[in-house]
Amino acid sequence: MKNITSNLLYVILTLLILPSCDFDFQGHERKKKVQDKYDMMKVNVVPEGLPMRDTTYIPIYSQIYNETKDTRFNLTATASLRNTSFKHNIYITSVEYYDSFGELAKKFQDTPLKLGPMQSMEYVIEEGDITGGTGPNFIIIWQAESTDVAPLFEGVMISNHAQQGISFTTKGISISNK
Repeated sequence: MKNITSNLLYVILTLLILPSCDFDFQGHERKKKVQDKYDMMKVNVVPEGLPMRDTTYIPIYSQIYNETKDTRFNLTATASLRNTSFKHNIYITSVEYYDSFGELAKKFQDTPLKLGPMQSMEYVIEEGDITGGTGPNFIIIWQAESTDVAPLFEGVMISNHAQQGISFTTKGISISNK
């Protein structure tokens, strides 16, 4: 009887302790799924003669002023690219990140990506990355299979410190000379 009680106590303790262990199987699988998504979007060649071609400017704020011009609040900034078409693909041929001085800070891709109907993707500037300063931007060069395509490109900024939080969005605008 003592042996059964001891084993039962062991099982109960194991069941209580195991959930508190830090096994990140779901997080690992989610990261793999996201990476697989981007890998599946890569294309070697963009089809020739696509009827829509545009360059979109997305204002991003990786830092904003807080209280004075000498105090800044760092933000995580995301460029969100969304294909709003149910039927047509868009091709992202270039994603570049420019700092406040207009200097190229980062080129995000070397291979064109195909964003299928209703797909989305994002590029993140982490909160600690202040290379862009207070007025950086993303430049997205893209093409589409139809002139009816109107993708949604936005900047999403967020941060929180202690009990202060901030979040806001910006919309991309076309800067092409059509």
